[in-house]
Amino acid sequence: MLARIAHELYWLGRSVARAEHTARMLDGIYQADLQGRPDDPVGVTLSWTALLAIMGASSGVGGDEDGPVRERALAALSFDADNPLSVVACVARAREGARTVRDVISAEMWEAINTFHLGFAEEPLALQVGPYSMASYVKARSALFWGVARRTMLRDEAYAFLEAGGRFESADMVLRMLRVALPPGHGGDGEGGSPVRDGQALALLQAVGGLQAYRRAMAAPPNAAPVARFLLFTRSYPDSVAASVEAVREALSSADQNPRASEPVLRLSRLSADLEFRGGATADAGSLLEVCEIVGRELANTDRDITDRYFGGTPAAEHFFTH
Repeated sequence: MLARIAHELYWLGRSVARAEHTARMLDGIYQADLQGRPDDPVGVTLSWTALLAIMGASSGVGGDEDGPVRERALAALSFDADNPLSVVACVARAREGARTVRDVISAEMWEAINTFHLGFAEEPLALQVGPYSMASYVKARSALFWGVARRTMLRDEAYAFLEAGGRFESADMVLRMLRVALPPGHGGDGEGGSPVRDGQALALLQAVGGLQAYRRAMAAPPNAAPVARFLLFTRSYPDSVAASVEAVREALSSADQNPRASEPVLRLSRLSADLEFRGGATADAGSLLEVCEIVGRELANTDRDITDRYFGGTPAAEHFFTH
């Protein structure tokens, strides 16, 4: 496969996944903001200021001179076409990427992403009622795109790069959410002693669509540390960091003619094994934050390795970054 085509497919997957996870994050933090209480002993950890910092959009957004930070953040990350981090901009990039590879993807995939893009222009008022309406639309359209892709594409190199991009972005975005949500400086895990119960963990689970899965998989109450362990290490949950890392490794292994000599595949293999080991050893919120930092650095290195090996060194878009 041409490096240019592989590059477009990889970033098509990342753009669609970024749009979905950004919409989910906005909805989750909006719910957390509404549910927060002044007497909360831990405080609102899913804050708009922290979100903007994690997303790299803090400059020019914040303060009270142009309105509350919540409204400004929602506007900047939802419908601002000039902001490359917004949902609308991600969908527009995905549509442009799909247009350049129309001979590789199926006609139904093109129809799904094109309709996704046009929906923002045709129904702006309905989508701007609130984060829930926008998030519901983005989740439904993203699910349609991925569902059509899995039913209509050959399981070849093209599908492997599309899948790798989407799953890589999922791992990165869940890490971002955990950095926003995990309260620093607390060592309890809600299983005895002083619990780390900040009320935002439920909103975090809702933001990644994992609330029902958590309740089925975990006996611990949805406090900060158990939720973080679930989203980091539970491989049976497809959007956990561990599951996404393993999915990217499998996709790249199937696309690479010599995966045993592939630096990104080898790095992902080491990271996957490290996550499995840490999943049985990590106990408190502080060490979980440390794990997030370690995994974030490894994903950043993997991203550069993928670019060097498969895309001929073609640089990634500046608005996509991995901490």
